[in-house]
Amino acid sequence: MTAQLLDHTLGNLASRIPGATRVFHTFHLDFCCGGQKTLRQASLERGLDAQQVEEQLLSLNPDEHPEQDWRSASDDQLIEHLLERYHDVHRQQLPELIRLAARVEQVHGARENCPRGLTDLLLGMLQELENHMQKEEQILFPMIRQGQNPMLGGPISVMRFEHDQHGDALEKVILLTNDMQPPANACNTWRALYRGLDELRRDLMQHIHLENNLLFPRALGEEMQNG
Repeated sequence: MTAQLLDHTLGNLASRIPGATRVFHTFHLDFCCGGQKTLRQASLERGLDAQQVEEQLLSLNPDEHPEQDWRSASDDQLIEHLLERYHDVHRQQLPELIRLAARVEQVHGARENCPRGLTDLLLGMLQELENHMQKEEQILFPMIRQGQNPMLGGPISVMRFEHDQHGDALEKVILLTNDMQPPANACNTWRALYRGLDELRRDLMQHIHLENNLLFPRALGEEMQNG
């Protein structure tokens, strides 16, 4: 990795630099669905100083951000990680977040800063994500394990499109919750809800990143940009 990072893609940087995803979260840079954009392009679109982001990336100490390098994992290992760390976890996260959101809307619905509509939004996310994960578990992942590369283009294209839809839904959650920042006098349930939503955001973005920027390109025999 050269010192010049501006023309590397966000997905490439997220894969190669331990701690990079934390920097991207700080600057609200989309390294999962928007992982093919360069740091320069993504920063420009968000009105950010790309060199400031680059400086923070270059200042990261790998020893302070120990992360497994999934580029060296086999397809089987990466798929098992995705299933256990993300598919199973999302199925635990969303029902609890829906319960908390419903409680907050029920009790605080009259308050101006109440995230009205969040419960329905999360219910939709749960349904869409469950359908998506089932397609990966029953169709795509078995195909990747079997090495059916010529047939993978269609299913992967569908999954990437659905990833974009998940990203759009996440953006709606962010807007509805003031970037998961509870009001100063929020109750414990409200605060727990927003903490959980922030955790879901980080998990879902990492989940999509590992698929869009590592598993899928490798299954298709594509070289990672700036690799």
